[in-house]
Amino acid sequence: MIDVEELRFRYPKQNHDTICGIDFKIDAGEIFGFLGPSGSGKSTTQKLLIGLLKNYSGRLQLLNKDVKDWNHNLYQHIGVGFELPNHFSKLTGLENLKLFASFYADSGDTSKLKSPAELLDLVGLADSANQRVSEYSKGMSMRLNFARALLNNPKLLFLDEPTAGLDPLTARKIKDIIKQLQSSGTTVFLTTHNMYDADELCDRVGFIIAGELKLVGAPTALKLEHGEHSVRVEISPENCEPESTHDFPLDGLGTNAEFLALINKENVRSIHSLEASLEEVFIKTTGATLQ
Repeated sequence: MIDVEELRFRYPKQNHDTICGIDFKIDAGEIFGFLGPSGSGKSTTQKLLIGLLKNYSGRLQLLNKDVKDWNHNLYQHIGVGFELPNHFSKLTGLENLKLFASFYADSGDTSKLKSPAELLDLVGLADSANQRVSEYSKGMSMRLNFARALLNNPKLLFLDEPTAGLDPLTARKIKDIIKQLQSSGTTVFLTTHNMYDADELCDRVGFIIAGELKLVGAPTALKLEHGEHSVRVEISPENCEPESTHDFPLDGLGTNAEFLALINKENVRSIHSLEASLEEVFIKTTGATLQ
């Protein structure tokens, strides 16, 4: 679906590359997270992938075709949700979606277009469909932005910080929709610095820092590889003694006499494995934080 090899890009008047020879592939139906702090090259890479930036070097293929060989017809097949929503503020939410739907109607097959009204309902904006976008909150604008990216029922969906500015309940709804899209065959390129979203949603993630792709892998595998192969038991004594923690190796845990005695005799508050968090893996791999 996406094939990138030795991709390099430098903005005019810069004396260094912003993207420094990165390589990755994304299969059809995969959710791929592109993770890094602000200024790391995430958005630049996405702009290259969707054809907004030119004059790159290396190989860059979308849908089995070089990006340089695509014309405006590319946008019949992809959807893009930018980090900063850009709507026509004097129009209503419904009018905005109908306007953008008309662009597809003028240049391609309309049979696959999704209903603007149904999309607004999908993202919880049905009651605000006829309200001017200038009156929308930031979260409402983000939801409208997300809905707009789905108008053409894209095979390949690019999302840049899709849950930014959303309350937890709305963010949950958006993430559920993303998983539903994947189950129907949509490929998702997710640009974010939110490690929790990436861990929950992505089949694989790539860590980028200063234009270099440092590591690519499945979140679960990365967390296990870079964490401790052990479990921690937290004990809450019934008397006035302080709480205590006890670590045990995972290997042979089922026959570990000390572990079995502890969980049978003490008041266990929790037992959890000590794999690293995705953010800890990122910091360990790149030496950078996501701030």
